Amino acid sequence: MKYSIFTFFFAIILLIACTKEKTPVTPPSIINSDCPDTIKFSNQILPMLTDNCFGCHNNGTSPTLSNHTNISSNATKILKTLKGELQLMPQGGPALNDSLIKQFECWINQGKMNN
Repeated sequence: MKYSIFTFFFAIILLIACTKEKTPVTPPSIINSDCPDTIKFSNQILPMLTDNCFGCHNNGTSPTLSNHTNISSNATKILKTLKGELQLMPQGGPALNDSLIKQFECWINQGKMNN
């Protein structure tokens, strides 16, 4: 009798857990609906950083932003500095416009692809 009551309650709990409505996972394309289809590293991200960051961050200043590996591994920190949350970059120059910062943020949200 002891096992049958346990089995009964276990079955009820399992049934409730399996029928509970699950929260659907929202695909990234819906989350980032304000982003262009695909941000290209070679056509958009690298030229933006070359024009605005390489003057300091390609000659030994940390982090070196000379390739996809370095840029993608520091992407969150780079974004925070572009937004002025840590230290505003580019240092001594005007802040990047919002569309360039958004483009970089979209590239991060799209998986920091090396394309």
